[in-house]
Amino acid sequence: MPTTSAVPDDVGAQLLDRTTARLVADAGRVRDALHGSRVTYSPKVFIPLTRLCRDRCGYCTFAAAPRSVSSPYLSVQQVLDIAGRGAETGCHEALFTLGEAPEDRYPEARAWLDERGHASTVSYLAEVAGAVVGETGLLPHANAGALDPAELALLRTVSVSQGMMLETLREDLAAHRGAPDKVPSRRLATLEAAGRLRIPFTTGILVGIGETEADRLLALLAVREAHERHGHVQEVIVQNFLPKPGTAMRGHPACPHEDHVRAVALARLVLPPDVHVQAPPNLSAPGELADLLAAGIDDWGGVSPVTPDHVNPERPWPALDLLRAVTEDAGHTLAPRLTIYPEFAGDPARWTDDDLHFAVLDRADAQLLARDDPGAVWPERHEAAANVGTGAEVVQVGRRSSAWYSGANAHPPRLVPGRPAARGAVREVLDGAALGQELGEEELLTLFGARGPEVAAVAEAADRLRRDLVGDDVTFVVNRNINYTNVCTFRCTFCGFSKGPLSLNLRGHPYLLSVDEIVARTVEARALGATEVCLQGGIHPSFDGDFYVDVTRAVHEAVPDIHLHGFTALEVVEGARRLGEPLPSYLSRLREAGLRSLPGTAAEILDDEVRRVICPDKVTTDEWLDAHRAAHGVGLRSNVTMMFGSVEQPVHWVRHLLRTRALQRETGGFTEFVPLPFVHMAAPVYLKRRARRGPTWRETVLVHAVARLAYGADIAHVQASWVKLGRDGALQLLRAGVDDLGGTLLDENISRAAGASHGQAMAVADFEELAAAAGRRARQRTTLYESVSGAAVAPVA
Repeated sequence: MPTTSAVPDDVGAQLLDRTTARLVADAGRVRDALHGSRVTYSPKVFIPLTRLCRDRCGYCTFAAAPRSVSSPYLSVQQVLDIAGRGAETGCHEALFTLGEAPEDRYPEARAWLDERGHASTVSYLAEVAGAVVGETGLLPHANAGALDPAELALLRTVSVSQGMMLETLREDLAAHRGAPDKVPSRRLATLEAAGRLRIPFTTGILVGIGETEADRLLALLAVREAHERHGHVQEVIVQNFLPKPGTAMRGHPACPHEDHVRAVALARLVLPPDVHVQAPPNLSAPGELADLLAAGIDDWGGVSPVTPDHVNPERPWPALDLLRAVTEDAGHTLAPRLTIYPEFAGDPARWTDDDLHFAVLDRADAQLLARDDPGAVWPERHEAAANVGTGAEVVQVGRRSSAWYSGANAHPPRLVPGRPAARGAVREVLDGAALGQELGEEELLTLFGARGPEVAAVAEAADRLRRDLVGDDVTFVVNRNINYTNVCTFRCTFCGFSKGPLSLNLRGHPYLLSVDEIVARTVEARALGATEVCLQGGIHPSFDGDFYVDVTRAVHEAVPDIHLHGFTALEVVEGARRLGEPLPSYLSRLREAGLRSLPGTAAEILDDEVRRVICPDKVTTDEWLDAHRAAHGVGLRSNVTMMFGSVEQPVHWVRHLLRTRALQRETGGFTEFVPLPFVHMAAPVYLKRRARRGPTWRETVLVHAVARLAYGADIAHVQASWVKLGRDGALQLLRAGVDDLGGTLLDENISRAAGASHGQAMAVADFEELAAAAGRRARQRTTLYESVSGAAVAPVA
């Protein structure tokens, strides 16, 4: 191993001889091209499992002797207490930092481990990391130093990522004298073994401990070569040395700020594009952080609202408000991430142990970054379900999350109205939209990636377009849902409403309303002032296609002046199939019997990649589109829905919007777009640990706002589903492009069965109050957005 630099001539000529200004400018351009405006950080708790260490590094104040600590190791309960405080404050990462192999140096450590049946510190670390992810849901990141392959493999089963600072390849530095685990060959062997074991890995260099800039470059090149072999390096930390009192290097000068900035820029220019570059924000003065952003970092590392940096206790974490302000002032946005980066989380079969797949999914948003709604986040556990009528049929037990979820009682964070600001790609797309340019896949994906003040900017643009297209009235329809059966032969994994033969002991009693009961409910709805009934249900095994025709005719004959809005694409396709009748002919018979429009449900996500997971035996994307094309062709109108927040990603939202926009331009038959945030609580796909907890509030705002911008005048109305969002959520969305609040929904059962708790009816006065709170006027409409003459009577709540 060299004791001095030996940098290849071409690399040295291209990089080491550049001025700082040029390095920074070049690195900044690379970072912007890779990551746009987004800069991430990991909200974490810092768990110092043991401060005992066999190494004697010249700069370290973390390591301590047994006489200086009350116990060689934290107990399992102490660890869980720390992690629990993190879960309460919305952290996602449990960073385990510890000394290396203290049992080889200290008898006290050896005895403590022996008493608890552990052969090594790493064995105990595996036990507590497993307890943390199981009890608190925090994702462990093991920073256990130089390990052999067996130790790395053990930790892989309980820790979604691991890390070890390479620091330097120099062997002759005083900083590492007496530190056998800091021998460069041992560190490189660990980095290589982690790659072979497919472990998402963090490494880094320590700048200013006596090495040269050429040495830094050599270390970065070694990381690059390992990553090119295995693809496992998530991020490289570029850490600046600061001397600490009481250490052997207390008199060594601190790393000059310019050296640190140059090292950051070198890292960005040397490392492959898929390796993130990080600098710890607490080791630089607040006024220096903008320089690190300019030099190419795209991540601030772990920041804790709960625990100090135990390695650098004299340097407290900057408050998130300060970090956000610095980041936004530099033209970027701040986004929380998981300890495993999206590139790795998106390929779980390769990068995570099977038992950790759901732990990652449960804290992820649609981009596989961290959920960003404030509040406590705990694992959800459920009792065996009992029949509880039309509400959620599983009962959650244990500690409850307080963050916002679709259908839950928690209030969403206030994003709209906000302080709108957008630069870069988001600003470019919004400016283009304002000029009337059509938004395609790339532009819509850019908008779905909006963060921070960009979200308010997207919402503001959507609301401006809403005002131009449909004015300021907030419309609603007085209606009643009649879910005539909850028995279904299809196996949609997101549905908590339908009852199949295998679910009867788990999810309550099946039912099937008679035609007379459906008619009676319609008569009652009309007497209460409803202008619409919505007929939807499961696909009952005893139905033939004429069931839907008979129900439609009976309802229409009994109440001819009520609008019949009914039967999803699945229902009409299945009805026609069971009769062996062409779909256009079957839809014509339904229209002649009195049907006037189809709901857009059964769309979920119009992308077969997603449908194979959430509704594998349902109509395909093309079948849904063809059903609505046929409906429009025979004179029936319909709407577009999109259920989002389960397993899909933003690219699937974009495909859904573009496919339905294209059909609307072909037929003109869609009346509105209705985003339906996934309600996870009682959904089988979530209970089976295969889906996220629904969308975040940021994602919910963006889906409504971006849809408004995507459809423009093609689909003039965007609706908010108050039964899934709650009144506070609906109020915010009225400032993000929404012009319609849907229906009063007496007897809405489907969202309730999935776990929504916002009630089953909204009175007319409630709609008027919501509209007034947004500074607008509520106006009752018909299903087809025509005016309603005379005052409507509010349905019974």
